[in-house]
Amino acid sequence: MAMNDCSLPEFDIAFQPIIDAGSGRIYSQEALVRGKRGETAQSLFLSIRADLLARADALFRHEAIRIAGMAGLDTHLNVSVMPSVLENSADAMHSTLEAAELYHVPGEQLLLQITESEIIVDPATFAKRSDDLRQAGLRLVIDDFGAGYAGLNLLADFQPEVVKLDPKLVRGIERHGPRQAIVRGIARTCSDLGIDIIAEGIETESEYFWFLDEGITLFQGALLARPTLGTLSKVFRLPK
Repeated sequence: MAMNDCSLPEFDIAFQPIIDAGSGRIYSQEALVRGKRGETAQSLFLSIRADLLARADALFRHEAIRIAGMAGLDTHLNVSVMPSVLENSADAMHSTLEAAELYHVPGEQLLLQITESEIIVDPATFAKRSDDLRQAGLRLVIDDFGAGYAGLNLLADFQPEVVKLDPKLVRGIERHGPRQAIVRGIARTCSDLGIDIIAEGIETESEYFWFLDEGITLFQGALLARPTLGTLSKVFRLPK
């Protein structure tokens, strides 16, 4: 795939580590797409023509895998995919798997991430394509879990290996009883299903220690480490 496609906007890839507080190590690096002027992934996608979205989606993953592979990735790598890409083509992830092989990133290190709020039009096809990718070693992550109304159905229908809690659930959770009850319910369900939970958007020590007391040990957020443009970020801080 051409890496200088002039029909698509210029972009950068930033990496933010996800930390395992239990081991004190980096669990994964999440690849985050950013525009050259700091635009978010959402605003960048809004600037792309509809007929080019699948190409852009694949290009972003390819570049993330290239950078991670060249930097000697030794953890998991979270890369995002639009559900419509998987639904519309059985070969949609072919270029991603090729990139992983080219840059020596084993499929077992790739965590394929979708957001709960993204619409899955054809659940049966999406489930079939997801299972096919699992055969290549990839694992499924549901991002922003708890942000919408489809969460429990997604757990039942697709059985992801990982969920990332929506930052709105995380924010100020130590002083918000209803959110605490919701997160405890999600945690029990995920424990029963063998699904890992990541608390995303951790900004304060109070949030961090609340989740740690609940037995959740995977964290992502500015408190621990901020995204780094163009290279894997291996520097983080764990509160004591």
